[in-house]
Amino acid sequence: MRRSLIFVRDWITDLIVIGPKPIADIMRTYEDSFSGQKIYPGKGKLYVRGDSKIFRFQNGKTESLFLQRKNPRRIAWTVLFRRKHKKGISEEVVKKRSRRTIKTQRAIVGASLDVIREKRSQRPEVRSAARAAAIKEGKDKRAAAVSAKKAEKAKLASASARGQTARLQSKQGAKGAPKKVQATTR
Repeated sequence: MRRSLIFVRDWITDLIVIGPKPIADIMRTYEDSFSGQKIYPGKGKLYVRGDSKIFRFQNGKTESLFLQRKNPRRIAWTVLFRRKHKKGISEEVVKKRSRRTIKTQRAIVGASLDVIREKRSQRPEVRSAARAAAIKEGKDKRAAAVSAKKAEKAKLASASARGQTARLQSKQGAKGAPKKVQATTR
């Protein structure tokens, strides 16, 4: 397919004057398809591609770069480059709002919110006394378990001292592991 180029000079179009208005509002301006700059009446070129897509260029430089298939985001003076690299928009920058963290209390599994609030509102003396009682209870349980273990060991030791030797047992067997099944194929 052969590309067709049509260059047309663009003149003032759609001029409607209603009262005293600034000249920029009256004039019909276009945007350069490559650089993104304004094209004023009487300036620029129009390029119509083979698929009937219209491109407007401010000058020969932008037209040439477009035809070379250059990327306007990589050419420093184009509007697209400046927008991509955040140039000249410092006055538009709004202060970023930081999110404030708000403390909230939620119920935990095993304790409702009322129970948690009640514990928090207790006096420090009451809390420390409850903690001490819980620690003492835990220590008593541990001591009872240790003494039971010692009694069991002493019982076994006295039985072996009297001459009643316990049958030979492996370490794993003593721990309660199941006996190894012997192979019967050989």
